[in-house]
Amino acid sequence: MSYELPEITADPPAVLRLSPLLRDLQARSPLCRVKTPAGDEAWLVTRHAELKALLLDERLGRSHPDPANAPRYVKNPFLDMSITDEDPASAHKLHSELRALIVPSLSAKRVRDLKPRVEALAEEVLEEFVAQGQPADLRGLLSLPFSLRVLCELIGIPPEDREQVVALLAGLADVDDPQAAHGQQTLFTYLIELATRKRADLGDDVMSQLCRSGVPSESIGTVTAMLLFAGLDAVATHIDLGVVLLATNPDARQAALADPKVMAGAVEEILRSAKAGGSVLPRYASADVEFGGETIKAGELVLLDFTLPNFDEQVFDEPEHFDITRSPNPHLTFGHGMWHCVGAPLARLELRTMYTLLFTRLPGLRLDLPVEDLQVLGGRLSAGLTELPMRW
Repeated sequence: MSYELPEITADPPAVLRLSPLLRDLQARSPLCRVKTPAGDEAWLVTRHAELKALLLDERLGRSHPDPANAPRYVKNPFLDMSITDEDPASAHKLHSELRALIVPSLSAKRVRDLKPRVEALAEEVLEEFVAQGQPADLRGLLSLPFSLRVLCELIGIPPEDREQVVALLAGLADVDDPQAAHGQQTLFTYLIELATRKRADLGDDVMSQLCRSGVPSESIGTVTAMLLFAGLDAVATHIDLGVVLLATNPDARQAALADPKVMAGAVEEILRSAKAGGSVLPRYASADVEFGGETIKAGELVLLDFTLPNFDEQVFDEPEHFDITRSPNPHLTFGHGMWHCVGAPLARLELRTMYTLLFTRLPGLRLDLPVEDLQVLGGRLSAGLTELPMRW
């Protein structure tokens, strides 16, 4: 009997709601065979324990013996760039070495030192947001500008170049866009040239630290492009969705504003529940992997979704209920092991800072339309809102 594979589409998901397909797949099995938006076959990891285990399995990585013909999650040159034909051990070693170079610039101590600057940038962006009058688009006028300014200061991108960088990054996220490769090359060329200029005037930013460590400008361009791509939209989207959750849950909002520890818990619950599936890291098996009663064959594509397992009922009671007192809250939004997001401490600081500032300064902050009318951008790697009109 032939079995038609369930198809993971690139259609915009519903805001704050797990899709019926993903819910069904999670109930069916921890490891499901699916068809990707690119039309290829892959394994989708749906549950918490299995995702955590596979994130620690060194047989999964970016290596594939034939990158040009490797199965794809989506058709996007930026994701394609991460596929390598290096042997898996060398690829893992390079990944670990690059992480080790970046981590000091994003450590918990470094982020604590950045706190006053992050708070100043939040104040600056909020003032500009309010000056626009209401209703105002929180995403376009606050979440994205705030995330961008923090990230660019951290990396070392000059203020006068930031609009250009945003435009280039926006193009990288497009799926099935033949122009995306050109935009990618333009961004890389800019970042490589900037790294070269940095060597003559080193500062206290990520690029300068990589220059001091002797990393070639080409590699610095690749690393900083990935930091920008991973950090900009993800933080902005969690600011947006967190504001929606707090604005529509007044008791939770009041409790979080009254106690920094409760606010920290609210941030973790927003990170767990706001993006209900779709944050996928494509990886390839470098050898056969017996797992969950299935065999992942060498060369096959595995989709590690960092957000779907946050709704696993075996780990989270009433996972679709927003509960800022949830404890423990072992969400996997930032990944795990060698694939854990190095920017997690900074992202937490940005979210905590902006939620606190927004609802303290604008206690009447509310949506200008029903939650069900909010829309997500389609045809893109990221799943950010098209806009988030707010009143106060």
